[in-house]
Amino acid sequence: MALPVETFFLHPDAQGTLQSQIQQMIAQGILSGRFQRAEKLPSTRRLAAHLGVSRITVTIAYTELLANDYLVSRGRSGYYVSDNAPVPPAFAPGPTRTDAVDWTRAIGQRFSGGDTVRKPPDWESYRFPFIYGQADPALFDHANWRLCALKALGQKDFTALTTDYYDQDDPQLIEFIARHTLPRRGIAARPEQVLITLGAQNALWLTTQVLLTQRRRAALEDPCYHALRDILSQSRCHVTPVRLDADGLPPDAIPPDADVIFTTPSHQCPTTGTMPMARRHDLLKRAAEMDAIIVEDDYEFEMSFLKSPSPALKSLDADGRVIYVGSFSKSLFPGLRLGYLVGSEPFIREARALRASVLRHPPGHIQRTAAYFLSLGHHDALIRRMGATLHERRQVMSDAIAQNRLQIAGQGAHGGSSFWMRAPENIDTQDLARRLRARDVLIEPGHSFFAGAAQPRNFYRLAYSSIPASRILQGVSRVAEEINTLSNLALNG
Repeated sequence: MALPVETFFLHPDAQGTLQSQIQQMIAQGILSGRFQRAEKLPSTRRLAAHLGVSRITVTIAYTELLANDYLVSRGRSGYYVSDNAPVPPAFAPGPTRTDAVDWTRAIGQRFSGGDTVRKPPDWESYRFPFIYGQADPALFDHANWRLCALKALGQKDFTALTTDYYDQDDPQLIEFIARHTLPRRGIAARPEQVLITLGAQNALWLTTQVLLTQRRRAALEDPCYHALRDILSQSRCHVTPVRLDADGLPPDAIPPDADVIFTTPSHQCPTTGTMPMARRHDLLKRAAEMDAIIVEDDYEFEMSFLKSPSPALKSLDADGRVIYVGSFSKSLFPGLRLGYLVGSEPFIREARALRASVLRHPPGHIQRTAAYFLSLGHHDALIRRMGATLHERRQVMSDAIAQNRLQIAGQGAHGGSSFWMRAPENIDTQDLARRLRARDVLIEPGHSFFAGAAQPRNFYRLAYSSIPASRILQGVSRVAEEINTLSNLALNG
Protein backbone atom coordinates (compact mmCIF):
# COMPACT_ATOMS: atom_id res chain seq x y z
CA MET A 1 0.00 0.00 0.00
CA ALA A 2 1.32 3.44 -0.93
CA LEU A 3 1.51 6.16 1.68
CA PRO A 4 -0.48 9.25 0.57
CA VAL A 5 1.77 12.22 -0.08
CA GLU A 6 -0.59 14.40 2.01
CA THR A 7 0.65 12.72 5.21
CA PHE A 8 4.09 14.34 4.76
CA PHE A 9 4.74 17.92 5.83
CA LEU A 10 7.65 19.98 7.10
CA HIS A 11 7.16 21.70 10.43
CA PRO A 12 7.77 25.46 10.14
CA ASP A 13 9.76 25.51 13.40
CA ALA A 14 11.97 22.51 12.53
CA GLN A 15 15.75 22.93 12.73
CA GLY A 16 18.43 21.75 10.31
CA THR A 17 18.70 21.46 6.55
CA LEU A 18 15.75 20.48 4.39
CA GLN A 19 17.44 17.17 3.72
CA SER A 20 17.77 16.37 7.46
CA GLN A 21 14.19 17.52 8.12
CA ILE A 22 12.86 15.10 5.48
CA GLN A 23 14.99 12.29 6.92
CA GLN A 24 13.72 12.97 10.43
CA MET A 25 10.10 13.25 9.26
CA ILE A 26 10.18 9.82 7.59
CA ALA A 27 12.17 8.14 10.36
CA GLN A 28 9.75 9.45 12.98
CA GLY A 29 6.85 8.12 10.96
CA ILE A 30 8.45 4.67 10.88
CA LEU A 31 9.46 4.62 14.55
CA SER A 32 6.06 5.86 15.72
CA GLY A 33 4.28 3.11 13.79
CA ARG A 34 2.45 5.46 11.39
CA PHE A 35 4.44 4.04 8.47
CA GLN A 36 4.28 0.26 8.39
CA ARG A 37 6.69 -2.28 6.94
CA ALA A 38 6.52 -2.74 3.15
CA GLU A 39 4.46 0.43 2.65
CA LYS A 40 5.50 2.38 -0.44
CA LEU A 41 6.72 5.95 -0.12
CA PRO A 42 5.76 8.67 -2.62
CA SER A 43 8.13 9.05 -5.55
CA THR A 44 10.90 11.62 -5.17
CA ARG A 45 9.22 13.77 -7.82
CA ARG A 46 5.80 13.76 -6.10
CA LEU A 47 7.18 14.36 -2.60
CA ALA A 48 9.41 17.19 -3.83
CA ALA A 49 6.47 18.89 -5.56
CA HIS A 50 4.28 18.44 -2.47
CA LEU A 51 6.89 19.84 -0.05
CA GLY A 52 8.03 22.60 -2.39
CA VAL A 53 11.68 21.51 -2.40
CA SER A 54 14.05 20.32 -5.10
CA ARG A 55 13.91 16.70 -6.22
CA ILE A 56 17.61 16.20 -5.47
CA THR A 57 16.97 17.13 -1.81
CA VAL A 58 14.37 14.35 -1.49
CA THR A 59 16.61 11.91 -3.38
CA ILE A 60 19.54 12.53 -1.00
CA ALA A 61 17.23 12.11 2.04
CA TYR A 62 15.91 8.79 0.65
CA THR A 63 19.47 7.65 -0.06
CA GLU A 64 20.55 8.34 3.55
CA LEU A 65 17.50 6.46 4.89
CA LEU A 66 18.30 3.61 2.51
CA ALA A 67 21.86 3.44 3.87
CA ASN A 68 20.52 3.36 7.46
CA ASP A 69 18.09 0.54 6.57
CA TYR A 70 14.97 2.61 7.16
CA LEU A 71 14.03 2.18 3.50
CA VAL A 72 14.60 -0.38 0.79
CA SER A 73 14.67 0.22 -2.96
CA ARG A 74 12.88 -2.18 -5.29
CA GLY A 75 14.26 -1.46 -8.77
CA ARG A 76 11.96 0.76 -10.77
CA SER A 77 9.09 0.19 -8.34
CA GLY A 78 10.32 2.82 -5.89
CA TYR A 79 11.14 3.11 -2.18
CA TYR A 80 9.48 1.09 0.59
CA VAL A 81 9.70 0.95 4.38
CA SER A 82 12.34 -1.67 5.20
CA ASP A 83 11.56 -4.84 7.15
CA ASN A 84 14.76 -4.13 9.09
CA ALA A 85 14.10 -0.51 10.00
CA PRO A 86 16.00 0.27 13.23
CA VAL A 87 14.02 0.81 16.40
CA PRO A 88 16.00 3.51 18.31
CA PRO A 89 15.75 7.03 16.86
CA ALA A 90 18.91 8.51 15.42
CA PHE A 91 17.83 12.03 16.38
CA ALA A 92 16.63 13.94 19.39
CA PRO A 93 12.85 13.83 19.94
CA GLY A 94 10.88 16.96 19.21
CA PRO A 95 9.68 19.27 21.97
CA THR A 96 6.82 18.00 24.15
CA ARG A 97 3.67 20.07 23.75
CA THR A 98 1.32 20.71 26.65
CA ASP A 99 -2.24 22.02 26.71
CA ALA A 100 -2.63 25.62 27.75
CA VAL A 101 -6.35 25.03 28.30
CA ASP A 102 -7.72 24.50 31.81
CA TRP A 103 -10.12 21.69 30.94
CA THR A 104 -11.60 21.58 34.44
CA ARG A 105 -13.13 24.97 33.63
CA ALA A 106 -13.63 24.53 29.88
CA ILE A 107 -15.79 21.41 30.16
CA GLY A 108 -19.36 22.52 30.78
CA GLN A 109 -20.93 19.10 31.33
CA ARG A 110 -19.29 15.78 32.20
CA PHE A 111 -20.25 12.46 30.65
CA SER A 112 -17.46 10.29 32.06
CA GLY A 113 -17.31 8.69 35.48
CA GLY A 114 -20.70 6.98 35.40
CA ASP A 115 -21.60 3.53 36.68
CA THR A 116 -21.28 1.70 33.36
CA VAL A 117 -18.47 -0.84 33.60
CA ARG A 118 -16.29 -1.70 30.62
CA LYS A 119 -15.88 -5.36 29.77
CA PRO A 120 -12.28 -6.52 29.32
CA PRO A 121 -11.42 -6.15 25.61
CA ASP A 122 -9.46 -9.41 25.78
CA TRP A 123 -12.34 -11.42 27.26
CA GLU A 124 -12.02 -14.06 24.53
CA SER A 125 -8.53 -14.95 25.76
CA TYR A 126 -9.95 -16.15 29.10
CA ARG A 127 -10.84 -19.82 29.40
CA PHE A 128 -13.91 -19.17 31.58
CA PRO A 129 -15.56 -15.94 30.35
CA PHE A 130 -18.86 -15.66 32.25
CA ILE A 131 -19.36 -12.30 30.51
CA TYR A 132 -22.80 -11.12 29.45
CA GLY A 133 -23.87 -10.03 26.00
CA GLN A 134 -20.93 -11.07 23.83
CA ALA A 135 -21.40 -12.96 20.57
CA ASP A 136 -20.33 -16.59 20.38
CA PRO A 137 -18.57 -17.17 17.03
CA ALA A 138 -19.53 -20.84 17.21
CA LEU A 139 -23.23 -19.90 17.03
CA PHE A 140 -23.33 -16.97 14.62
CA ASP A 141 -24.30 -17.60 10.99
CA HIS A 142 -21.28 -16.00 9.33
CA ALA A 143 -21.95 -17.44 5.87
CA ASN A 144 -25.48 -16.15 5.45
CA TRP A 145 -24.69 -12.76 7.00
CA ARG A 146 -21.86 -12.40 4.48
CA LEU A 147 -24.21 -13.35 1.62
CA CYS A 148 -26.78 -10.80 2.79
CA ALA A 149 -24.09 -8.11 3.03
CA LEU A 150 -22.96 -8.90 -0.54
CA LYS A 151 -26.56 -8.84 -1.73
CA ALA A 152 -26.99 -5.40 -0.13
CA LEU A 153 -23.89 -4.23 -2.05
CA GLY A 154 -25.44 -5.15 -5.40
CA GLN A 155 -26.54 -2.72 -8.09
CA LYS A 156 -30.19 -3.33 -7.20
CA ASP A 157 -29.56 -1.86 -3.74
CA PHE A 158 -27.35 1.02 -4.85
CA THR A 159 -29.86 3.54 -3.48
CA ALA A 160 -30.03 1.86 -0.07
CA LEU A 161 -26.23 1.79 0.04
CA THR A 162 -25.53 5.37 -0.98
CA THR A 163 -28.61 7.50 -0.25
CA ASP A 164 -28.68 10.03 2.56
CA TYR A 165 -32.04 9.11 4.08
CA TYR A 166 -31.77 12.25 6.26
CA ASP A 167 -34.40 11.42 8.91
CA GLN A 168 -35.84 8.27 7.29
CA ASP A 169 -34.89 4.57 7.44
CA ASP A 170 -34.64 1.59 5.13
CA PRO A 171 -38.28 0.85 4.19
CA GLN A 172 -37.60 -2.90 3.92
CA LEU A 173 -36.29 -3.08 7.48
CA ILE A 174 -39.16 -0.95 8.83
CA GLU A 175 -41.69 -3.14 7.00
CA PHE A 176 -40.22 -6.35 8.43
CA ILE A 177 -40.23 -4.99 11.99
CA ALA A 178 -43.81 -3.73 11.65
CA ARG A 179 -45.20 -6.85 9.95
CA HIS A 180 -43.17 -9.65 11.56
CA THR A 181 -41.15 -8.68 14.64
CA LEU A 182 -43.69 -6.56 16.52
CA PRO A 183 -46.73 -8.82 16.00
CA ARG A 184 -44.79 -11.57 17.77
CA ARG A 185 -44.87 -9.32 20.82
CA GLY A 186 -48.55 -8.53 20.33
CA ILE A 187 -47.78 -5.03 19.05
CA ALA A 188 -49.47 -3.39 16.07
CA ALA A 189 -47.67 -0.36 14.64
CA ARG A 190 -47.60 1.61 11.41
CA PRO A 191 -44.25 2.42 9.73
CA GLU A 192 -44.45 6.04 10.89
CA GLN A 193 -44.53 4.78 14.49
CA VAL A 194 -41.18 2.96 14.18
CA LEU A 195 -37.69 4.53 14.29
CA ILE A 196 -34.40 2.67 13.76
CA THR A 197 -31.70 3.49 16.32
CA LEU A 198 -28.07 2.63 16.94
CA GLY A 199 -28.98 -0.06 19.46
CA ALA A 200 -31.19 0.03 22.55
CA GLN A 201 -28.87 2.42 24.39
CA ASN A 202 -29.24 5.02 21.66
CA ALA A 203 -33.01 4.47 21.79
CA LEU A 204 -33.02 5.13 25.54
CA TRP A 205 -30.92 8.26 25.06
CA LEU A 206 -33.26 9.64 22.39
CA THR A 207 -36.26 8.89 24.60
CA THR A 208 -34.68 10.61 27.59
CA GLN A 209 -33.81 13.71 25.59
CA VAL A 210 -37.31 14.04 24.15
CA LEU A 211 -39.33 13.32 27.30
CA LEU A 212 -37.29 14.65 30.21
CA THR A 213 -36.12 18.09 31.31
CA GLN A 214 -34.41 19.41 34.42
CA ARG A 215 -37.85 19.94 35.98
CA ARG A 216 -39.20 16.45 35.28
CA ARG A 217 -38.77 13.22 37.20
CA ALA A 218 -37.85 9.73 36.01
CA ALA A 219 -38.52 6.55 37.98
CA LEU A 220 -36.36 3.53 37.26
CA GLU A 221 -35.82 0.06 38.63
CA ASP A 222 -33.22 -0.59 41.29
CA PRO A 223 -31.13 -2.53 40.40
CA CYS A 224 -31.20 -1.64 36.72
CA TYR A 225 -29.16 -1.40 33.54
CA HIS A 226 -26.35 0.91 34.64
CA ALA A 227 -26.05 2.70 31.30
CA LEU A 228 -29.66 3.90 31.66
CA ARG A 229 -28.84 5.48 35.02
CA ASP A 230 -25.86 7.21 33.41
CA ILE A 231 -28.09 8.54 30.61
CA LEU A 232 -30.64 9.88 33.07
CA SER A 233 -27.96 11.49 35.24
CA GLN A 234 -26.49 13.24 32.22
CA SER A 235 -29.92 14.61 31.25
CA ARG A 236 -30.04 16.41 34.66
CA CYS A 237 -33.61 15.34 35.30
CA HIS A 238 -34.74 14.25 38.77
CA VAL A 239 -34.17 10.50 39.19
CA THR A 240 -35.91 8.22 41.70
CA PRO A 241 -34.70 4.61 41.93
CA VAL A 242 -37.46 2.19 42.99
CA ARG A 243 -36.27 -0.99 44.69
CA LEU A 244 -37.64 -4.15 43.06
CA ASP A 245 -39.59 -6.83 44.85
CA ALA A 246 -40.16 -10.47 43.83
CA ASP A 247 -42.51 -9.42 40.99
CA GLY A 248 -40.38 -6.60 39.64
CA LEU A 249 -41.19 -2.88 39.76
CA PRO A 250 -43.88 -2.23 42.44
CA PRO A 251 -46.36 0.36 41.07
CA ASP A 252 -47.30 1.70 44.51
CA ALA A 253 -43.66 2.61 45.19
CA ILE A 254 -43.40 4.87 42.14
CA PRO A 255 -43.42 8.53 43.24
CA PRO A 256 -46.66 10.30 42.24
CA ASP A 257 -44.77 13.13 40.51
CA ALA A 258 -42.87 10.81 38.15
CA ASP A 259 -43.23 11.85 34.51
CA VAL A 260 -41.50 8.84 32.90
CA ILE A 261 -41.20 5.26 34.20
CA PHE A 262 -38.43 3.02 32.83
CA THR A 263 -38.92 -0.73 33.16
CA THR A 264 -37.79 -4.10 31.78
CA PRO A 265 -40.86 -6.23 32.54
CA SER A 266 -40.25 -9.25 30.31
CA HIS A 267 -36.66 -9.91 31.36
CA GLN A 268 -35.45 -7.60 34.09
CA CYS A 269 -31.85 -6.40 33.93
CA PRO A 270 -29.92 -7.68 35.82
CA THR A 271 -32.13 -9.93 37.99
CA THR A 272 -33.65 -11.71 34.92
CA GLY A 273 -37.10 -11.69 36.60
CA THR A 274 -40.37 -11.53 34.65
CA MET A 275 -43.17 -9.24 35.76
CA PRO A 276 -46.48 -11.16 36.22
CA MET A 277 -49.47 -10.14 34.11
CA ALA A 278 -51.40 -8.79 37.10
CA ARG A 279 -48.46 -6.52 38.00
CA ARG A 280 -48.29 -5.30 34.39
CA HIS A 281 -51.92 -4.24 34.45
CA ASP A 282 -51.36 -2.54 37.80
CA LEU A 283 -48.38 -0.65 36.38
CA LEU A 284 -50.41 0.57 33.39
CA LYS A 285 -53.21 1.66 35.71
CA ARG A 286 -50.77 3.50 37.98
CA ALA A 287 -49.18 5.29 35.00
CA ALA A 288 -52.61 6.35 33.73
CA GLU A 289 -53.54 7.77 37.14
CA MET A 290 -50.30 9.76 37.20
CA ASP A 291 -50.49 10.64 33.49
CA ALA A 292 -46.96 9.25 33.17
CA ILE A 293 -45.19 7.69 30.18
CA ILE A 294 -43.76 4.18 30.43
CA VAL A 295 -40.58 3.22 28.55
CA GLU A 296 -40.43 -0.55 28.08
CA ASP A 297 -37.01 -2.05 27.29
CA ASP A 298 -37.91 -5.49 25.93
CA TYR A 299 -34.37 -6.80 25.68
CA GLU A 300 -33.57 -10.50 25.23
CA PHE A 301 -37.20 -11.56 24.68
CA GLU A 302 -35.92 -13.76 21.81
CA MET A 303 -34.03 -15.91 24.32
CA SER A 304 -37.26 -17.41 25.75
CA PHE A 305 -36.34 -21.05 25.17
CA LEU A 306 -38.03 -22.45 28.30
CA LYS A 307 -41.53 -21.24 27.43
CA SER A 308 -43.19 -18.56 25.33
CA PRO A 309 -42.48 -15.00 26.49
CA SER A 310 -45.18 -12.97 28.18
CA PRO A 311 -46.92 -10.37 25.99
CA ALA A 312 -45.08 -7.07 25.84
CA LEU A 313 -46.35 -4.28 28.06
CA LYS A 314 -46.86 -2.27 24.88
CA SER A 315 -49.36 -4.89 23.66
CA LEU A 316 -51.54 -4.19 26.72
CA ASP A 317 -51.36 -0.41 26.24
CA ALA A 318 -54.78 0.98 25.31
CA ASP A 319 -53.99 4.69 25.39
CA GLY A 320 -50.57 5.05 23.75
CA ARG A 321 -48.53 5.82 26.87
CA VAL A 322 -45.98 2.99 26.44
CA ILE A 323 -42.84 3.55 24.36
CA TYR A 324 -41.26 0.28 23.28
CA VAL A 325 -37.50 -0.29 22.88
CA GLY A 326 -36.25 -3.28 20.89
CA SER A 327 -32.81 -4.36 19.73
CA PHE A 328 -31.06 -6.87 17.49
CA SER A 329 -27.80 -6.61 19.47
CA LYS A 330 -28.44 -9.70 21.60
CA SER A 331 -30.05 -11.89 18.95
CA LEU A 332 -27.50 -11.05 16.23
CA PHE A 333 -24.32 -9.48 17.64
CA PRO A 334 -23.54 -6.44 19.84
CA GLY A 335 -21.37 -4.71 17.25
CA LEU A 336 -24.31 -4.45 14.85
CA ARG A 337 -25.74 -1.55 16.92
CA LEU A 338 -29.25 -1.75 15.49
CA GLY A 339 -32.33 -1.20 17.60
CA TYR A 340 -35.70 0.44 17.22
CA LEU A 341 -38.24 2.63 18.99
CA VAL A 342 -42.00 2.14 18.73
CA GLY A 343 -44.36 4.83 19.97
CA SER A 344 -47.09 7.29 19.13
CA GLU A 345 -46.45 9.46 16.09
CA PRO A 346 -45.90 12.78 17.96
CA PHE A 347 -43.14 11.15 20.03
CA ILE A 348 -41.51 9.36 17.08
CA ARG A 349 -41.59 12.61 15.09
CA GLU A 350 -39.52 14.38 17.74
CA ALA A 351 -37.16 11.43 18.25
CA ARG A 352 -36.66 11.28 14.48
CA ALA A 353 -35.80 14.97 14.30
CA LEU A 354 -33.35 14.66 17.20
CA ARG A 355 -31.68 11.63 15.65
CA ALA A 356 -31.35 13.49 12.34
CA SER A 357 -29.61 16.41 14.04
CA VAL A 358 -27.10 14.10 15.75
CA LEU A 359 -26.36 11.27 13.31
CA ARG A 360 -28.91 11.53 10.47
CA HIS A 361 -29.66 7.77 10.38
CA PRO A 362 -27.94 4.40 10.94
CA PRO A 363 -25.92 3.36 7.84
CA GLY A 364 -28.18 2.28 4.97
CA HIS A 365 -26.05 -0.71 4.03
CA ILE A 366 -26.26 -2.11 7.56
CA GLN A 367 -30.02 -1.61 7.63
CA ARG A 368 -30.49 -3.34 4.26
CA THR A 369 -28.19 -6.24 5.22
CA ALA A 370 -30.19 -6.77 8.41
CA ALA A 371 -33.44 -6.57 6.42
CA TYR A 372 -32.27 -9.36 4.11
CA PHE A 373 -31.01 -11.49 7.01
CA LEU A 374 -34.36 -11.15 8.76
CA SER A 375 -36.65 -11.54 5.75
CA LEU A 376 -34.84 -14.60 4.35
CA GLY A 377 -35.41 -16.49 7.60
CA HIS A 378 -31.78 -16.58 8.74
CA HIS A 379 -32.57 -14.70 11.95
CA ASP A 380 -35.27 -17.17 13.02
CA ALA A 381 -32.94 -20.09 12.30
CA LEU A 382 -30.21 -18.41 14.35
CA ILE A 383 -32.62 -17.86 17.27
CA ARG A 384 -33.63 -21.53 17.25
CA ARG A 385 -29.98 -22.63 17.22
CA MET A 386 -29.03 -20.20 19.97
CA GLY A 387 -32.03 -21.22 22.05
CA ALA A 388 -31.09 -24.90 21.92
CA THR A 389 -27.47 -24.17 22.85
CA LEU A 390 -28.31 -21.74 25.64
CA HIS A 391 -30.85 -24.19 27.05
CA GLU A 392 -28.10 -26.81 27.33
CA ARG A 393 -25.64 -24.36 28.87
CA ARG A 394 -28.23 -23.12 31.34
CA GLN A 395 -28.88 -26.64 32.59
CA VAL A 396 -25.15 -27.34 32.91
CA MET A 397 -24.64 -24.09 34.82
CA SER A 398 -27.66 -24.71 37.05
CA ASP A 399 -26.23 -28.12 37.98
CA ALA A 400 -22.76 -26.65 38.53
CA ILE A 401 -24.15 -23.90 40.79
CA ALA A 402 -26.07 -26.45 42.85
CA GLN A 403 -23.08 -28.78 43.05
CA ASN A 404 -20.87 -25.96 44.34
CA ARG A 405 -23.57 -24.63 46.70
CA LEU A 406 -23.60 -21.13 45.27
CA GLN A 407 -26.65 -18.92 45.81
CA ILE A 408 -28.83 -17.78 42.90
CA ALA A 409 -30.49 -14.40 43.42
CA GLY A 410 -32.42 -14.46 40.15
CA GLN A 411 -32.91 -16.67 37.10
CA GLY A 412 -35.17 -16.04 34.15
CA ALA A 413 -38.36 -18.05 34.13
CA HIS A 414 -38.46 -17.96 30.32
CA GLY A 415 -34.76 -18.41 29.55
CA GLY A 416 -32.16 -15.73 28.99
CA SER A 417 -28.40 -16.02 29.05
CA SER A 418 -27.30 -15.35 32.64
CA PHE A 419 -27.80 -16.02 36.35
CA TRP A 420 -27.99 -13.21 38.92
CA MET A 421 -25.95 -14.40 41.90
CA ARG A 422 -25.55 -13.46 45.55
CA ALA A 423 -22.31 -14.09 47.45
CA PRO A 424 -22.11 -14.09 51.28
CA GLU A 425 -22.51 -10.66 52.89
CA ASN A 426 -18.80 -10.46 53.76
CA ILE A 427 -17.71 -10.80 50.11
CA ASP A 428 -16.96 -7.82 47.88
CA THR A 429 -17.42 -9.19 44.38
CA GLN A 430 -15.00 -6.62 42.94
CA ASP A 431 -12.28 -8.30 44.99
CA LEU A 432 -13.66 -11.64 43.93
CA ALA A 433 -13.50 -10.64 40.25
CA ARG A 434 -9.88 -9.50 40.58
CA ARG A 435 -8.85 -12.79 42.17
CA LEU A 436 -10.70 -14.80 39.56
CA ARG A 437 -9.06 -12.99 36.65
CA ALA A 438 -5.75 -14.38 37.86
CA ARG A 439 -7.33 -17.82 37.53
CA ASP A 440 -8.56 -17.29 33.95
CA VAL A 441 -12.17 -16.59 35.06
CA LEU A 442 -14.24 -13.50 34.26
CA ILE A 443 -17.38 -12.55 36.20
CA GLU A 444 -19.35 -9.31 36.41
CA PRO A 445 -19.51 -7.63 39.84
CA GLY A 446 -23.04 -6.42 40.54
CA HIS A 447 -22.56 -3.21 42.54
CA SER A 448 -22.87 -0.91 39.50
CA PHE A 449 -26.44 -2.06 38.84
CA PHE A 450 -27.59 -0.48 42.13
CA ALA A 451 -28.27 3.20 42.78
CA GLY A 452 -26.91 5.32 45.60
CA ALA A 453 -23.78 5.37 47.69
CA ALA A 454 -24.68 2.26 49.70
CA GLN A 455 -24.53 -0.16 46.78
CA PRO A 456 -24.66 -3.83 47.82
CA ARG A 457 -21.23 -5.31 47.20
CA ASN A 458 -22.00 -9.04 47.22
CA PHE A 459 -23.96 -9.50 43.98
CA TYR A 460 -22.51 -10.69 40.68
CA ARG A 461 -23.65 -12.00 37.30
CA LEU A 462 -22.68 -15.27 35.62
CA ALA A 463 -23.51 -15.37 31.92
CA TYR A 464 -23.30 -18.43 29.72
CA SER A 465 -23.71 -16.93 26.24
CA SER A 466 -19.98 -16.94 25.48
CA ILE A 467 -18.63 -20.06 27.20
CA PRO A 468 -18.88 -23.66 25.95
CA ALA A 469 -20.89 -26.05 28.11
CA SER A 470 -17.81 -28.23 28.58
CA ARG A 471 -16.01 -25.49 30.55
CA ILE A 472 -18.85 -24.30 32.75
CA LEU A 473 -18.45 -26.73 35.66
CA GLN A 474 -14.72 -26.08 36.07
CA GLY A 475 -15.24 -22.31 35.85
CA VAL A 476 -18.07 -22.30 38.40
CA SER A 477 -15.94 -24.47 40.71
CA ARG A 478 -13.20 -21.85 40.62
CA VAL A 479 -15.73 -19.16 41.52
CA ALA A 480 -16.87 -21.23 44.50
CA GLU A 481 -13.28 -21.86 45.62
CA GLU A 482 -12.44 -18.16 45.62
CA ILE A 483 -15.65 -17.28 47.49
CA ASN A 484 -14.75 -19.83 50.16
CA THR A 485 -11.20 -18.45 50.38
CA LEU A 486 -12.44 -14.87 50.78
CA SER A 487 -15.03 -15.95 53.36
CA ASN A 488 -12.36 -17.67 55.44
CA LEU A 489 -10.07 -14.65 55.19
CA ALA A 490 -12.88 -12.38 56.36
CA LEU A 491 -13.73 -14.64 59.29
CA ASN A 492 -10.11 -15.02 60.38
CA GLY A 493 -9.10 -11.45 59.68
